[in-house]
Amino acid sequence: QVQLVESGGGLVQAGGSLRLSCAASRRTFSSSAMGWFRQAPGKEREFVVRISSVGTTSYADSVKGRFTISRDNAKSTVYLQMNSLKPEDTAVYYCAAGRWGTTPGYYDYWGQGTQVTVSS
Repeated sequence: QVQLVESGGGLVQAGGSLRLSCAASRRTFSSSAMGWFRQAPGKEREFVVRISSVGTTSYADSVKGRFTISRDNAKSTVYLQMNSLKPEDTAVYYCAAGRWGTTPGYYDYWGQGTQVTVSS
């Protein structure tokens, strides 16, 4: 079983930055693809960004150029640096571990989520 714990969410003004962290409980983290998804009220959970076990990344078009994902396998932690935040980025952000994919079904383990609120 893999446990994921997100941190770093909060309230920020438009144009600001936040850095999310996701700490994993087991060393199998290093062989897992990691993803960040988000879910706004009344909307489906959507893909944001993913990173493979070897560091390959891909981003949703809506965050490309503003968000950066990275991972530290020694610390079993993945990070999401979010810059130039917009009100439409407001959502609960979830960290996930699993296979390389852009839909929730590819991921077996999920964190509890962290709220990101961007004010205009």
